[in-house]
Amino acid sequence: MNRTVVVTGCSTGFGRQVSERLARKGDRVYATMRGVDGKNAAVARELRALAKAEKIDLRVLEMDMTSTSSVDSAAAIVLAESGAPDVVVNNAGQMYVGITEAFSAEELAAQLDVNVVGIHRVNRAFLPATRKRATGLVVNVSSIAGRIAIPFFGVYHASKWAVEGYSMALRMELASSGVDVVVVEPGPFTTELFPRSPHPADLDGRGKAYPAVVHQTLEGMGGAFEGLFQDPAVPTDPKLVVDRLVELVEMRAGTRPFRSVVGVDFGVRDLNAGAERQEEGAVDAMGLRAFATLVVPRSGA
Repeated sequence: MNRTVVVTGCSTGFGRQVSERLARKGDRVYATMRGVDGKNAAVARELRALAKAEKIDLRVLEMDMTSTSSVDSAAAIVLAESGAPDVVVNNAGQMYVGITEAFSAEELAAQLDVNVVGIHRVNRAFLPATRKRATGLVVNVSSIAGRIAIPFFGVYHASKWAVEGYSMALRMELASSGVDVVVVEPGPFTTELFPRSPHPADLDGRGKAYPAVVHQTLEGMGGAFEGLFQDPAVPTDPKLVVDRLVELVEMRAGTRPFRSVVGVDFGVRDLNAGAERQEEGAVDAMGLRAFATLVVPRSGA
């Protein structure tokens, strides 16, 4: 066994692929998802069959990110079997799309519950043990949507911008404990995220009251993304994100960048380069440079 890794949202996409990749590299991987005995039972069976056939340590575990008791129960199993995980990859998420005003307060809360509060639940479940061991890595999957904004993704943007600020603060707070925090910012990729995007129920008809140009633009954006995914020259293969996740896991502590943009970036790489200088300047101005610098164990693990 090499490392113990916990990955959330493993029923499809990045989560499933990175779980398989790391397990094949010799890691003990807990592939978590909700509904292992229900909606995702077929996926759970496939992963367990793969683990048996290839003799890899890939363990499927029930975890509903929106339930504190579910997250805590899953964490208790991991901690009892393997101790503090070396790596936690917070990958699970949803993307709500539609006219922002048309989403109810409850729908906005549901988006934030999955994409932001869910990450916090998972981190709270594992960080006490990880801090005690004084080494580890937390990877929060964000998005370029956490750095820029476009129409009809307002609710999703709110969640991903929150992930960025949350992760930046957490990174500094955990530095003295030897625990690293990084974010990965994928552009648009051909995963199940788009096909499964919830839309506003709009029970009071607010969205319907918007002018025709708004609805036409929303519909046109859907077609534009489909065209992007079908263009072989555009980097939308999920393997690119999985490759980066694996690279971050394998980097030595103290060498990982905070942000990793992958795929079509719409200028976010340049935005990040400028922001990094400003962020470092703010840290220095507050006298927090030493505090915010990761304490690396002598082994450099």
